[in-house]
Amino acid sequence: MRGIGIHIVIASLVFATNGHAQILPNLGGQRAGISTLTFLKNDISPRSMAMSGANLTLSADGMSAFHNPALMSQSEFARVTASSLALGAGIQHGWLSGLVPLKGSSSAFGLNLNYMGTGAMKVRTEFQPGGTGELFYATQMAAGLAYAKTLSDRFSFGINMKYINERLAQYTNHTVAADLGFLYTTDVRDLKFGIVVKNFGGNSSLNGDYLAVDFNRNGVSLDQYAVPTVFRIGASMKPIQQETQSLMVAVQLEHPNDNSENIRLGVEYEYRELLYLRTGYQINVAGQRAPTFGVGFRPRFGRNILLINYGVNFTQYLGTLHAFGIDIGINTDKRE
Repeated sequence: MRGIGIHIVIASLVFATNGHAQILPNLGGQRAGISTLTFLKNDISPRSMAMSGANLTLSADGMSAFHNPALMSQSEFARVTASSLALGAGIQHGWLSGLVPLKGSSSAFGLNLNYMGTGAMKVRTEFQPGGTGELFYATQMAAGLAYAKTLSDRFSFGINMKYINERLAQYTNHTVAADLGFLYTTDVRDLKFGIVVKNFGGNSSLNGDYLAVDFNRNGVSLDQYAVPTVFRIGASMKPIQQETQSLMVAVQLEHPNDNSENIRLGVEYEYRELLYLRTGYQINVAGQRAPTFGVGFRPRFGRNILLINYGVNFTQYLGTLHAFGIDIGINTDKRE
């Protein structure tokens, strides 16, 4: 009980910290804005969003390929998952995935689609600010093929290979990237360690036949930029584990190639595998001054699994973000 009290005191101090305080130095802050395809950085998972992105060691679910590909091998069921994130101004961001564990091989295979679109927008010029009557679209998509394997009762790894496509009016961009994840599990209060290199890839740029010009009618060259690669390392444990309830705490350090290093803290409370309450906090992330929150509900669905998740993030620049998701686990052997 004394250890639990220490955890509560530490959490209280963190949440009470003024949002303007620089807990970490601004390492890498001068690199902000140097990457392209930044939709890959959006937290499309409602469970992860509710825990401020501390997702490397969560229990396996249908979004494990997004959290940490190594987690997929921990799933006992085939899963179909969909989630949606509303970004405002008509921009919708969605995720769709399927996961199938391979019986007898301690491994899993998955497909996933990460898609963001703006809908139709008017073509405007300096002489026709109300629109020319033409429309254009901006879409970004990443289609992934994921694989994970458990190498021992402690260690597993996973990889998610992604083909990425961007279309902005007449311009297109194509590239590939990979997420590589590792998971190490101990038998001490479900203590887990995770490492992920996310969006590892090369440089790319928009291409098209349409001549780009600036306001002086000079040609504009399209430079190449890197994808938003980020190195993540984190851990979690369950200081409370009882028959009817449990409490998991998680901490995660992130080192992006296009911004400052930051820390993510997350908490998940589970009651009878029916109700999940989540919260989290981000340290050294611009525009994040309030904790994140979320809830999960697992109603009875025969012998299968149905999990409904919701997360909310109060940001300074994008307003309040809401993420919804549904995760269906198919119990093919009819045992749970």
